[in-house]
Amino acid sequence: MKRLFKFIVNFPKIVLSFVLISSLFFAYYATKLEIDASSETLLLQNDPDLAVWRDVASRYVSPNFLVVTYTPNSDLLSPDSLKMIQKISDELSKNDMIENVISILNIPLLQSVKGGLSGILNHTPTLKDDDLDLEVVKNELKTSPIYSNNLVSSDLKTTAIVLNLKSDKKYEALLNERNLLSQKEVNKTLSADEITKFASVKTEFKNYRDELRKKEHENLQKIKNTIKKYNSEQNALFLGGATMIADDMVSFVKNDLSTYGFSVAVLLAISLWLFFRQIRWVALAISICVLSLVFSMGIFGLFNWEITVISSNFVSLVLIISISVAIHLIVSYREFYIKYQRYSQKQLVYLTLKDKANPSFWAIFTTIIGFTSLMSADIKPVIMLGIMMSSGIAVSLILAFLIFGSVVTLLPKLAPKNSFENSFSFTKFCAKFAIKDRWLIYGACAFLIAFGIYGISQLKVENSFIGYFKKDTDIRSGMEVIDNELGGTIPLDVIVKFNEVQDKVLTQEMDEFESEFQNEADSKKYFFNSYRTRIALKVHDYLKEQNFIGNVSSLATLIKVIKELNNGEVDDFLLSAMYEKLPNEYKNIILSPYVSIDDNELRFSIRVVDSDERLRRDEFIKKLQNDLNELLKNENASASVSGMLVLYNNVLQNLVASQINSFSISIAVLFVLFCIVFKSIKIALIAITTNIIPLCVLFGIMGIFGIALDVMSVTIAAISIGIGVDDIIHYLHRYKHERHTHDINTSIKNSHASIGYAMYYTSFAVILGFSVMVSSNFIPTIYFGLLTLLVMALMLSSALIVLPRVIKTLGV
Repeated sequence: MKRLFKFIVNFPKIVLSFVLISSLFFAYYATKLEIDASSETLLLQNDPDLAVWRDVASRYVSPNFLVVTYTPNSDLLSPDSLKMIQKISDELSKNDMIENVISILNIPLLQSVKGGLSGILNHTPTLKDDDLDLEVVKNELKTSPIYSNNLVSSDLKTTAIVLNLKSDKKYEALLNERNLLSQKEVNKTLSADEITKFASVKTEFKNYRDELRKKEHENLQKIKNTIKKYNSEQNALFLGGATMIADDMVSFVKNDLSTYGFSVAVLLAISLWLFFRQIRWVALAISICVLSLVFSMGIFGLFNWEITVISSNFVSLVLIISISVAIHLIVSYREFYIKYQRYSQKQLVYLTLKDKANPSFWAIFTTIIGFTSLMSADIKPVIMLGIMMSSGIAVSLILAFLIFGSVVTLLPKLAPKNSFENSFSFTKFCAKFAIKDRWLIYGACAFLIAFGIYGISQLKVENSFIGYFKKDTDIRSGMEVIDNELGGTIPLDVIVKFNEVQDKVLTQEMDEFESEFQNEADSKKYFFNSYRTRIALKVHDYLKEQNFIGNVSSLATLIKVIKELNNGEVDDFLLSAMYEKLPNEYKNIILSPYVSIDDNELRFSIRVVDSDERLRRDEFIKKLQNDLNELLKNENASASVSGMLVLYNNVLQNLVASQINSFSISIAVLFVLFCIVFKSIKIALIAITTNIIPLCVLFGIMGIFGIALDVMSVTIAAISIGIGVDDIIHYLHRYKHERHTHDINTSIKNSHASIGYAMYYTSFAVILGFSVMVSSNFIPTIYFGLLTLLVMALMLSSALIVLPRVIKTLGV
């Protein structure tokens, strides 16, 4: 390292030129950085339920769609309201991404059929027909198992305009191929040729997906403009749907990236000026931060690492960690300037680089350990955050030394202004407090540990997807209307699989008409026999009775409607005829999404009320599965539960294990490193304990105040201990240096009066950096920022008070 530092101070122009040229290279690749805000970025990496969900989706007609909720001030079926629905539908149907529009204007009105029940096969009326009885229509919309609490609210004040989106065959083919190869990779069954093919397919899929997203974004903006045009005090309109959420999330991430970058840079510049009162150090430190960010983004773009909602805070993290290294270098240089005023600039810079090399390396290395521990999680974005930040902060360390060393060498010597240090007594107070108030400190620590343990016992993982967004966002507004008025937001599927039915069972179940056609039982139209319809009704009725379930759609929904129209009886022949003769437009609404004849199964499409605070997802899903098994145990059929709610719950349940794993790995590795760095098990234990207490308090606060673990807060322990341990390393490095010539008390005071300032400066900068996250529209990001700045403040207090107190007690 000495040779490198000598090269930097002897050839600063060459070093600086190399850095600037390299920055152009990485700046180019920084423009290639992509954002992925799809729902799959919030799923477990190797979740077996994901394969089940994809398999179910491939077997049923279930197009991707958007929902426009419409709440007029006047009667929903008034001419003005119907005209408005028609206007909106007509304009939206012209959008390039929309296949068709479903609204109350074009749905089949079964209670208005003329000519009896058989008339359904001849003509199914809609609201566009002239000779309708609106009272009959209103009654059907209000009571129909198909439409009530689904397409219209139960109070008939809100309706949904469903925008079915065009499918892209090339995209679906690439997606299916990627998913198939991905599953093989998980099962470790990829051949050599398939490994090459997988890499090619991933690249092709990503490129094509990015093209589609640009078109989708443009079309979504047109849809939003249409809604904005018709939205008024008389007509309340909101947009919802997975595609809209993903697009808005990309906008959120982009906004967060720019906001974090600009805000953090400004706040850091202000704090640097407050500390040093010299523009040179402000400009130099900010330059180190900006170039570190450019290099990091370039690396991410070069390796095609995509930014997700979870990793969107990497801007703040890179800037914060870079400024930490820069501040320690600046403080060290200023100390050497005062101590060796006759030294040349090259000598001062060399001494600074040499002095901070060891503690800075270990501080950054331990931070990398904290981030790499995130790779033990099963959530891909969390894993990628660990990889991205580990590489980013390693680059930050190298750049900080190269830029600081070359730039400062080229500048003339500058006497430091110590006005802030001379007037600031916080670190001196901490030193006196640590030395004198032994029992008060230990008593406070005991209380805080007890507080933390109790709070941790109250920690939970339950949180709603709706609750991830601020109340004033379009995502939150649209989801709340759908959740509360139109049957729930989070999808869940129940699949009932019929086993091979024995002849005896069929004989008992089938009436004389069915027995006559038993030899044709394999024909699709005879799938709809009384055995299957009975099971459909049995399962449907059970699901409708469960708490937290909003809308349930299935074959039983249609059966119930037919019962109402046919004096309580269901003619199996009519169901078969409907399947054969009903136009595809209607079949795709009321049959195909719920029946897979080829697979001999039924699908029950459920929507769960996500915003209900009583919902305990894991308990709910397990109870549902157990009850269904009990319900069908004598029916020669089996049931399975799948869908987005299951996948989301798996993530929530994994959060605790991920938190424990990442925390345990960090602690274990850091303990070993401390033993190596300080050559003392005693000091290693002191350092680890000093870091654990603030984390214990943090999670205690989360538990007591009901702040649930989520996909962002799960990273706090690893990140905090990685960043917070920097102060411990720098302090102990300085303390050991002071102990060579001073007693314990003097060494503590001198350490607080020197490195203590740098620790305060860096912690203050870190806190400012994380504070900008409160501007995010993503609630977990806000909590992450607030909780991290809280734990950083606790870490600083622990390093300046608890650490020296323990050192003095143990006589280290």
